Amino acid sequence: MIETLRNAWKIEDLRKKLIYTMLILLVVRIGSAIPVPFLDPTSLRLMVNEGGNLLGYLDMLTGGAFSNATLFALSISPYITASIVIQLLTVAIPALERMAKEGPEGQERLKKITRYTTVALSVLQAAAYYVMFRNTPGALAYTTGASGALAAVTIITAFTGGSMLVVWLGERIDEKGIGNGISLILFAGIVSRVPSSVLGLIDTMIKAGGIMWLWVPLTGVIFLLEVAFIVLMNNAERRIPVQYAKRVVGRKMYGGQSSFMPIKVNMSGVLPVIFASTFLAIPGTIGGFLNLNPVEHPYWTMFFNMFSYRSALYAVLYFLLIIGFNYFYIAIQYNPIEMANNLRKNNGAIPGIRPGKPTSDFITKVISKITLVGALMLAAIAILPILITAVTGINVALGGTSVIILVGVALDTVRSLESQMMMRHYKGFLE
Repeated sequence: MIETLRNAWKIEDLRKKLIYTMLILLVVRIGSAIPVPFLDPTSLRLMVNEGGNLLGYLDMLTGGAFSNATLFALSISPYITASIVIQLLTVAIPALERMAKEGPEGQERLKKITRYTTVALSVLQAAAYYVMFRNTPGALAYTTGASGALAAVTIITAFTGGSMLVVWLGERIDEKGIGNGISLILFAGIVSRVPSSVLGLIDTMIKAGGIMWLWVPLTGVIFLLEVAFIVLMNNAERRIPVQYAKRVVGRKMYGGQSSFMPIKVNMSGVLPVIFASTFLAIPGTIGGFLNLNPVEHPYWTMFFNMFSYRSALYAVLYFLLIIGFNYFYIAIQYNPIEMANNLRKNNGAIPGIRPGKPTSDFITKVISKITLVGALMLAAIAILPILITAVTGINVALGGTSVIILVGVALDTVRSLESQMMMRHYKGFLE
């Protein structure tokens, strides 16, 4: 990866794109440090640090901007939600499905729909968090009269405008920079928390002493092994051999070559982990909103505590939900019947398998097995930080979701650089 970056830096065009991308990410980090009026970051940090709720997950996605009550507190979380919703509706609504198949024009119309949905979700999220802040003692500086109305308008407008500005900056990276802008902004937010996480682990090791002098370095080794495992998982694929029949067109003969159909082990990426995290965070968030007294409501308090990030029930449900959401996502994204029909249209066939239904059944069987392997890998990576926290007592700030995002974005960016360098190499060769 370092060699790829060094080679890309030597090419003037790519160097300009890299500098442009870094400047955009710098603007995002500056915006993540600009405070929003009427909010007290101290109270927000206490709410976020309770753990096991949606606020902690949102703070992870924003790189700590939410707990610091800054302009980019919502960051790209509304855009991610809107993209997932539109992607799911594309399968359920025929009009959107037709639009997705219309090529670049259809994709551009879907992007516009996603942007409008992002605006609506940003306003809704900002309003919901304002209500939560108003009900939290010390979170707001003013809550009554004209000052209360001004606080509401300022907070909702700042959160909404900041979220849309982040999305706009991400699209500028797509147009003039390197890699996927939204993913890189998410990557930069998570990376910004790495120094504080490392310092926190060192501080824990120094203060606690004893066995911590063994556990903290061991946690670092496990983290490096986890990164290597994720790289292996992202690159792993099952190759189904495909043989294309020979055909004569005019005086030329086409086909006759052997190829393969690649099916990646991790076809769904980090989405099942995001779905499962969001789903399990709902009970904890509701409990935080209700702010129940444990003495007056012992059973409800016990119920909400069962969904705490550190509980055994949370780990088991997390594991199972990741597997379930992985199967669900693969089922709506990959159609074995359509894949079999495309093979037949291109005069291709899987050796030993008849075209038509036998081919689709074979592809379904392969995808089912690969999906299970990929789901188990994802689930194991996701619950590993929970197990480390339970065994060692060390609060691992960078969870499985964060590491998967970091590794995935880094690999995609390097691939983008390599493809652009390869394209320039061929252009120079042809010239």
